[in-house]
Order: sequence, then structure tokens, then C-alpha cells
Amino acid sequence: YLFISSILTMFLAGISAFFEYDLKKIIALSTLSQLGVMMFSLSIGLKYLAFFHLIVHAFFKALMFLSGGSLMYGYFGNQDIRYMGSVSMVGVYVNGSMIFSMFCLGAFPFLASFFSKHLILESFLFGDYSIFLLMIIYMSNSLTLFYSVRLIYFL
Repeated sequence: YLFISSILTMFLAGISAFFEYDLKKIIALSTLSQLGVMMFSLSIGLKYLAFFHLIVHAFFKALMFLSGGSLMYGYFGNQDIRYMGSVSMVGVYVNGSMIFSMFCLGAFPFLASFFSKHLILESFLFGDYSIFLLMIIYMSNSLTLFYSVRLIYFL
């Protein structure tokens, strides 16, 4: 049950975050999606990789929460990303740290989450699972990248 529920959690949280415009909800849904990744790795027996992904996720998610809070403060409490067109008014460093945390979330190569997600997906790939589950897992991880790029576009 943990295997199927974690896959559904990753997939549905990714789709919901992709169609959301509220910055707080996007950050919360990305956290839910990454918790699905951790539960997925636990369900296939990778408890050390799940813990590694938890620690890595905690670091870049803390940066994302701080950057998101600073963005909302700079826009006088506005959480809608459609109205955050010129982030340079708030600050270049806030914008840079938000983009960096989104790159970490999307598993950009040679950042920390790239190694944790890649090891989890590689371990799943070498198991004998169906091609349908493999496509759903990779689609869920692609959705993470898609809503990260979408948020960067709106910022």
C-alpha cells in the first residue's frame, strides 16, 4: 500500500503544484511531492537513501521557505505569483536564492538533490517493475521540474 500511495502522492501533488498560482501552496505541494519520493524509496527498501533525501530536502526547502517568505513580504503579503513579475524590486539575492532552491528541487545535475533522486530512481530502474509504474515515476519527477520552471518563469 505504501508503494502505490507514495506514487499517487508524488503524481497528484506535482499536477496540483503545476496548476497552482499561490506561492505558499506551490511550496507546500512541492514538499508533499518530495515526501512522496521519500515514502517511495522506503517502500522499495531504500531506507538510507530515504534519510539522505530527507536531509538534503530539508536544506534546500529551508532556503525555499525563507526566499518565499521574503518575496511575499516584499510584495506586501501578496501570494499570487502572477503579480510577482519584477522580482528585482524585492532583491537580486532573494531572486537568486529562490531560483537556486528551485534548481535543487528539480534535481539539477551536480546539486545535492540530483544525487539523492538519481540514486532512488536508478535503484527502482534496476528492479523488475512494470513499465507503467516506471513511466508514472518518471512523469512525477518531470512534473517537479515543470512546476519549478513555471515558478521561475513567473518570478
